[in-house]
Amino acid sequence: MKLFAAAARLFRILLVVIRYRLDDILLDLPMPWWLRATSYLLPWRWIPRRRSELSRGARLRLALEGLGPIFIKFGQLLSTRRDLLPPDIADELAMLQDRVPPFDSDHAIELIEQQLGASVASLFARFDSKPLASASVAQVHAAKLRSGEEVVVKVVRPNLRPVISQDLAWLFILAKTAERASIDARRLHLVEVVEDYAKTIYDELDLLREAANASQLRRNFEGSPLLYVPQIYWDYCRPQVLVMERIYGIPVTDMAALARQNTDMRQLAERGVEIFFTQVFRDSFFHADMHPGNIFVSTHQPWSPQYIAVDFGIVGSLTPEDQDYLARNLMAFFKRDYRKVAQLHIDSGWVPAETKVNEFEAAIRTVCEPIFEKPLKDISFGQLLVRLFQVARRFNMEVQPQLVLLQKTLLNIEGLGRELYPDLDLWSTGQPYLERWMRERMSPKQLIKNVHAQIEQLPHLAHMTRELLERMAHPHADNPPPPWRERHHGWPLRLIGAVLLGSGATLAAGADSLTAVAAWPAWVMLVAGILIVVRR
Repeated sequence: MKLFAAAARLFRILLVVIRYRLDDILLDLPMPWWLRATSYLLPWRWIPRRRSELSRGARLRLALEGLGPIFIKFGQLLSTRRDLLPPDIADELAMLQDRVPPFDSDHAIELIEQQLGASVASLFARFDSKPLASASVAQVHAAKLRSGEEVVVKVVRPNLRPVISQDLAWLFILAKTAERASIDARRLHLVEVVEDYAKTIYDELDLLREAANASQLRRNFEGSPLLYVPQIYWDYCRPQVLVMERIYGIPVTDMAALARQNTDMRQLAERGVEIFFTQVFRDSFFHADMHPGNIFVSTHQPWSPQYIAVDFGIVGSLTPEDQDYLARNLMAFFKRDYRKVAQLHIDSGWVPAETKVNEFEAAIRTVCEPIFEKPLKDISFGQLLVRLFQVARRFNMEVQPQLVLLQKTLLNIEGLGRELYPDLDLWSTGQPYLERWMRERMSPKQLIKNVHAQIEQLPHLAHMTRELLERMAHPHADNPPPPWRERHHGWPLRLIGAVLLGSGATLAAGADSLTAVAAWPAWVMLVAGILIVVRR
């Protein structure tokens, strides 16, 4: 049955490839002549076809939509890798939306009751069987707890994991085939992209992980005028069910509604930038899926607008070292200190240590100088990072998953901010925060905190040092003794030793001279007997 399902899925993929002429896109890539020659063996290429009026990006987008939710989400992830894709394809993939019909509410109720171990009627005072929203991984129902709180119930689609596994298997096959066939495909690192996607989508299937992310983000912004995060009701959360406070706000893309309530659009755009820098540098924990569908604006105090975030399945974090290097990189960028940018990339390990600083510096200058000729408010901060990553990849920069998520988040925030307030100057908005963060890192309070953290590590370091010294003094102490040195407390060997000693002593007593050659058997027996008795 699995084989039949896999074959049917392959046939479906093939039909979509033919319909949207994706083979033409592949054949436009550089590939060996013998592989290009195999295209003449494809039957559908024998039939004359009219030239498509759609661009290659539009054809790819429509094909992914035709292949279903798993491929749609893959296209959405791929659209964030602008350091890998041509701009026309990246722009089209960014338009992908989860247009997925809801699944049967009876299945949702059955799964909720199975996960929570009680009937929906006993769990909720009200449960709306018609879903509020439906996406590729889960759908959401409105409900009311017995205690009176209005909530939403998020339920994972039934039997989704086998479908994901099957589609991922085909994605891996397609990616590996493309990389073998084309240099451009290898440059895109398609297999790495699929691997990142597999981890992301499997993480999204665990709603307990999403609930934990939401709780952490809510704690980070508790009482903040910048961002509101709904409350999680942990008693009702399971791996496939999540119950969260229901929020009421205006979708951030509903410009008409925002205008009707006289929202301060400039402050709204600037607060989005401040939220980004706060999450990345203060908390090192950022919402990495902040596309417009996941962001709302509170209807309270439109003169001091507050964001509301939902959907916390994807978050990112940076190590203190990454935070430091990123901040110093950004400061060096806008001071046009390209040599420092190049050196920081090498020092951080983002590019190989053997990279020639002069060559890397020249490549960065070539990319950045044309950008900085524009007015500062017209410079796309996100596009600057994209161009930098493209340059760094030519110098064998390893994929940094945390930086990819950061780039994706920054592109979303910047694009949203410019839509809300076209004159948004992201750098002038973020620079004061970044400079303040760097000063605080060197403040006496932070230095004392760092020293205190180091002191807390001293007992552990002392224990490790003692163990290391003991191992150096006795390098083979932990090794088991060789078989021939194992001590057995058996009497047979001791008896043999005693017999040898006795025989040697008898021969020695009867010998004319113990220094004579004829006395050597006595000496051998004596020495052997002593060794056996003493060592055993």
